[in-house]
Parts: sequence; C-alpha cells; structure tokens
Amino acid sequence: MESIPTGERVVIGADFNGHVGEGNRGDEEVMGKFGAKERNLEGQMVVDFAKRMDMGVVNTYFQKREEHRVTYKSGGRSTQVDYILCRRGNLKEISDCKVVVGESVARQHRMVVCRMTLMVCKKKRSEIEKKTKWWKLKKEECCEEFRQKLRQALGGQVVLPDDWETTAEVIRETGRKVLGVSSGRRKEDKETWWWNEEVQDSIQRKRLAKKKWDMDRTEENRQEYKELQRRVKREVSKAKQKAYDELYTRLDTREGEKDLYRLARQRDRDGKDVQQVRVIKDRDGRVLTSEESVQRRWKEYFEELMNEENEREKRVEGVNSVEQKVDKIRKDEVRKALKRMKSGKAVGPDDIPVEVWKCLGEAAVEFLASLFNRVLEKLQ
Repeated sequence: MESIPTGERVVIGADFNGHVGEGNRGDEEVMGKFGAKERNLEGQMVVDFAKRMDMGVVNTYFQKREEHRVTYKSGGRSTQVDYILCRRGNLKEISDCKVVVGESVARQHRMVVCRMTLMVCKKKRSEIEKKTKWWKLKKEECCEEFRQKLRQALGGQVVLPDDWETTAEVIRETGRKVLGVSSGRRKEDKETWWWNEEVQDSIQRKRLAKKKWDMDRTEENRQEYKELQRRVKREVSKAKQKAYDELYTRLDTREGEKDLYRLARQRDRDGKDVQQVRVIKDRDGRVLTSEESVQRRWKEYFEELMNEENEREKRVEGVNSVEQKVDKIRKDEVRKALKRMKSGKAVGPDDIPVEVWKCLGEAAVEFLASLFNRVLEKLQ
C-alpha cells in the first residue's frame, strides 16, 4: 500500500475476519456508525489499518437492515467480517454499499456490493479494422456466388485482367459485397461455449430459491433449494456432454481442429492467476502503475535490448555467386503450390487470402502464373 502513489484510486475488498462493531466514537474519520456486533481485536486492527492508510470502511457509512449488513452466516451465527475500504478522498464517489442476499458466491460468505461513480477521461478509440468474411468461401454456395459476381464485375470475362491493381481491387470489392464485412471486434473465447437455455433457466430458478431460503429458513425452502442445486448439476452435465459429443464428431474437419485449439488456449489462460500485466517495476524496483510510466519503462527496456552489441559469428567471405536465367514458372507448379497452401491463414497487405485463388480455380492459376513470370522478367 505504501508503494502505491497517493493519487492512485485504491479499493480493497476482503475477508478481514474482524468485527469493527457498531458506533464510531473516536473513529469518525475512518468509519460510520452502521457496523455490526461488538468490536474485537481483529476489528480494531482493521480500524487502525484504515487510519494509517487514510482510508474509510465503506460498509459502515450506510444505514441498512441487519440482513443487508451481515456478510457471514453459518448455522446460528451471523456477523460482519467482509469489508470494502477506499481512500477517504474517494468516499464522495460512493453512493451505496450493502450485502446482496441470495447470491451464493462463496460458502457461508455473502456478496458485498459497492456502488461507485467514477469520473474518467474517455480515451479515443482506436480505429477498428473491419475484415471481409473470406472464411465463407469454404461453403460451396458462397464460392459459386463469388465467382458469378466477380465475372459480372469483369464484364462477363472468365479470364482475370493482367493488371494486378485492377484485379486485386475488383476481388476485394466483390468479396465485401458478396461475403460481407465483420464488425472488427474480437470474439472472445469463452469456457462456457457449451451453455444453453436449459442451463440458464435452471440457474435462474436456483438463484431465486436461494434468495427465498435466505429470507425464510424453513425446511420446505431448504429442500426446494437443494433439489434445484442437483437439477443445475444435471443440466450442466448434460449440456457439456452434448457439446463434447458434437465436438468429437467434428474433429476430423478443420473447423473441429480450430475448436479444439480454442479450448486449449482458453484453458491455458484460465490456469493463470494474472491474465494481463498492467504494472512493472523501474530500475530501482519501484512499482509503476501509470500508463505513461509503464510505456516509458518498456521503451527503455527494448532500447537497451536492441542496441546492445553482441559478438557476431564470423562470416565466410569469398563465396562465389552463380548467375543463370531462371525458367518460367509453369501452371502446374502454381497449381501444386495452391493445393499445398493451408486455408484459414492471416491475409497479407493485399487483403486477399489463398481461399480466393482456390475458389477461382483455373482462372486464378493462369493469372498467378502470368503475374509471377512478369515479375521474374523485370528482375532479370
């Protein structure tokens, strides 16, 4: 905490395992009057920590029914041990803080929700790159429509024009019209790809039953909640099994392989505690948190890394170069090269993927062979 700059907004939410108690005599600067139970030693440590760090115990500033102050409930015991703390200078940004009854987030503990209004500067959005949906060409009907529209755009010609710029622009424009353009937003890989409406409905009913049981602890309500818990487990198990069965049947296809790799990447990310590093240390070991200082440190690091002189391997001098005329590229060579190329790869600067040339068939082979040979002639 002491290493975090004073200007940084800090919010701490945790199980402090202490009771700060009701009332705030002598501690008005760090807490309100609406705690719960009597203060104990651990609760006093929470108050002392808040004083030392110039923070406030947010839960205690809002008058709520006891049910909305109790954060821990087990058997016949109920108390307040989970707190949200923030800098005293930011207390004016908080409009409400309470316990949400019925949300089973953790065993015996209840969710504490804090409503905070932040004034932030809007960052200028980077321009989203919209992409042509070239992947649709794997469907034969889309491929056929693309060929027909391209032929119409070329005035009914079957042969592609020799000029590269003209051909490339006609292909891109036809692709946008026939296949459509994506929004440019990245689709997130979710672990809940197997989710369906039955699971959603079961979970919603379980939540309502949990809330009902928390408000009225009767045996009937408890049994209803337990039964819905079991039903949710069954629905989740069925949905997962169905989704995996469908995945296994697709594994022999390229789409199935992509699904498998997507799941593997998501599992790898879920296994990491930190998904994205937003803070680093400077040369002296101090933590940098502002975006400008982090970027500056990365710049320093790469400047040192890329400009450091290392011992180079000795190069063999005096190698004789052989100059001879290169044979023309044949159509069958282009045909074989296209066949070996994999679909679904990232496009180059021309924004034309290999799927286009495969879709156009012999017309593409003739055009590419002619284009490559013209390039060779200019280089020789």
